[in-house]
Amino acid sequence: MRHFPVFVNLDGRRVIVSGAGETAVAKLRLLLKTEARIAVFGENAVLQVRQWAAEGSIVLTERPIAVGDALCAALLYAANDDPAEDARAARIGREAGALVNIVDNLDDSQFITPAIVDRDPVTVAIGTEGAAPVLARKIKADLEERLPASLGVLTRIGQAFRARAEMLGDSRKRRAFWTKFYFGAGDRALKAGGEAAVRQTLETLLTDEIERRDGPGSVVFVGAGPGDPELLTLKARNALHEADVVLHDRLVPQPILELARREAIIVETGKKGFGPAWTQDAINALMIEHAGAGARVVRLKSGDPAVFGRLEEELDALDEAGITFEIVPGITSASAAVASIGRSLTRRGRNASLRIITGHDAEGFADHDWRALARPGEAAAIYMGLKASAFLRGRLLMHGADAETPVTVVENASRADQRIVAATLGDLPETLADASITGPAVLLYGIAPRGAQVAVDALPARAEAV
Repeated sequence: MRHFPVFVNLDGRRVIVSGAGETAVAKLRLLLKTEARIAVFGENAVLQVRQWAAEGSIVLTERPIAVGDALCAALLYAANDDPAEDARAARIGREAGALVNIVDNLDDSQFITPAIVDRDPVTVAIGTEGAAPVLARKIKADLEERLPASLGVLTRIGQAFRARAEMLGDSRKRRAFWTKFYFGAGDRALKAGGEAAVRQTLETLLTDEIERRDGPGSVVFVGAGPGDPELLTLKARNALHEADVVLHDRLVPQPILELARREAIIVETGKKGFGPAWTQDAINALMIEHAGAGARVVRLKSGDPAVFGRLEEELDALDEAGITFEIVPGITSASAAVASIGRSLTRRGRNASLRIITGHDAEGFADHDWRALARPGEAAAIYMGLKASAFLRGRLLMHGADAETPVTVVENASRADQRIVAATLGDLPETLADASITGPAVLLYGIAPRGAQVAVDALPARAEAV
């Protein structure tokens, strides 16, 4: 990060603009939204600059900037459309102690002005270090659509109410109060009755929160999906934003964890097949401990919490403790894996059903209806099947499966380090061993890749790279 983002307090401070043409106008439009004292120096001022000067919004001096003109200035913009004059103005600004920006000259500028989404007093600044202004404008346009125009009004009213909200004392109560206001009640009141209705709503919410008895918190089971943060549901993101405590599986990647509030307690409650792991009882106890103390707990599970996530065991523990819960589904890894090879989990004429099975369970290698699965045209998504691959092959071949049945292995589905390896049932264990797969993988039994070439690590001839 070359440019550190900060917000400079310009209340009553001098800001200098060297130049009075159209380039200066673009900067002045932004500066006029601040409470700075703006001085413009330049010849041949355009009409807009003269109008602002006539209105008293700026002080215009119709000559080039000179030594002494930038004394006590916080910022100076060199906007002359003349490299030599801009360099001279920048030198004057630096010698006077002002931070200097030279328009369209990133290397010689001491600061840059980002793209801004203005919902005063809420301000969103977007910068790309000058590398992609088009991208910054696109992000700005997206945010302009997503942030309602009412946001600034609500924030100003809420800001004036902050002192009264402090009587709630407990930080969780305050956060619950402001969440209700900004994400629902405030906007509804503004649309229904204007600012007076908003102020009344604040008083009502405050009374309700004061009278609400402290009780246990709650647990939200959130599906983190296969690993790509863009595959999270909006409801999952909102739950992470509001969480006091996040208890997550080992397979949940860091980019998803970073969506949690900075103040949240984050604990990895990792489980690893055939290795050290948290016990289920310990995870249950930790959930109950935090929720019992009033926290909003997110139990963050990779994929979908209802697919091989031991969800019901945790729900039973919460029921017994009298703690409420909610379940937010996620995209299961099988869906991400089959999407990565351009295929479907079901297809008319190929398979009318799909089995989602596990390679091993708490008792060891899992047993299934092998005879039914071995029939031609059957398909299955096999989780936790790497170490069980020889067992899976043996059981299926024993019950009549064709050794040439395709098995597509997708490691780290949806992530940047995703790998796809095509095998057959007959050579599955050897292919997996040669591929040195170490990340979480889904075995798509009976489903071959569409045929697109996907770059994978160098593999032996029998492990077809697709």
